[in-house]
Amino acid sequence: MQGMTLRNFLNFLQRQRSARSGVRMLSGLLVVLIPVLFALQAGAASPGKEGAPIRMLFVPSGEAQVILRGGEEIASLLEKQTGLRIKASVATSYSAVIEALGAGKAEVAWLPPFSYVLAKEKYDVDLLYIVAHFGKPFYRGQILVRADSGVNTLADLKGKSIAFVDPASTSGHLYPKALFLKNGFQPERFFSHSVFAGSHNAVVLSVLKGEVDAGATYEGARSAVSKNFPEVYKELRVLAYTPQIPNDTICTRKNLDPAVREQLRQGLLALSKSPEGARAMKKAYGISGLIDLNGMFDPVREARKWLEMKGEK
Repeated sequence: MQGMTLRNFLNFLQRQRSARSGVRMLSGLLVVLIPVLFALQAGAASPGKEGAPIRMLFVPSGEAQVILRGGEEIASLLEKQTGLRIKASVATSYSAVIEALGAGKAEVAWLPPFSYVLAKEKYDVDLLYIVAHFGKPFYRGQILVRADSGVNTLADLKGKSIAFVDPASTSGHLYPKALFLKNGFQPERFFSHSVFAGSHNAVVLSVLKGEVDAGATYEGARSAVSKNFPEVYKELRVLAYTPQIPNDTICTRKNLDPAVREQLRQGLLALSKSPEGARAMKKAYGISGLIDLNGMFDPVREARKWLEMKGEK
């Protein structure tokens, strides 16, 4: 303090008082805000409550309104099964579902296999189940053409047009393109032009109406539009099939509360075994059941228990 004038000393004291006042004010704010912040964090970590429902997204692989109705039924039944609040919606694209999971804007998603692979690599999503169609964990993609097109082989499509579903669609884009490449045809140069129709139904109708010469869809896609367009079986035929593809998945976002995740897992499995739940899943995506990959090893676990009871290992 030596050499400090009275005025400087008074200014120094004033600054110290102001600093202490600021610290007291900040401390007071923290006392108020910290419980609020913890409450918000707890709410964000455990969705499924009133006002903060679990957001369940579906990809627009078929007619959006049909998928939405099935999805809303699943959500309603799952709410009764688990006690969690759940809101179902159909995204605008496959990639929108992936990004919603990554951004924490969705908790559950029904993803096709290629979309699941992308979401797993990019955001490390958790797999709940693989869905079953007709009791099987696999399906195929197909190339459709008009029956009167004169197209009998993949080579006959050179210079013609094709409709795919979505860039992230496994049976409606990835596998069909791989099929052409495997047969020596580079899709970008092989076709006169290609389009993404947005859904499997739209692809089928584009071929049926002659808007494109061929379409890539999942096996059995004609059945989805046959109610309104019964002529689809007579006027369209399958030109080729892709190799088998793993079925669609049900996933949750990374870091979802483990307790909530387990509620969803148990609830979905119970739902798939109930008549109402089975009908809702069939309505949404033609699902006949759920396959629990971990559950597939239950017979091995049971065998191990029997061996241990006998003193064998």
